[in-house]
Amino acid sequence: MMPLTMLKSGESGKILKIGGQKEVKNFLGKLGFVVGEEVSVVSSQSGNIIVQVKDSRVAVSKVIANKIMI
Repeated sequence: MMPLTMLKSGESGKILKIGGQKEVKNFLGKLGFVVGEEVSVVSSQSGNIIVQVKDSRVAVSKVIANKIMI
């Protein structure tokens, strides 16, 4: 198990765990980040990571991405 930030552009993985407080988990769940869902990294820039989750591309900060374990 490793954080989402460890993936490079073009790599994908399945979400195994989402950490953080309840508000963070709820926020990520509304964006489509749920346990068992496949995510792939589109690009990683200075402070953000753009990922493909379900049928959407979402930008999340690296701080939040570190709470998503794959």
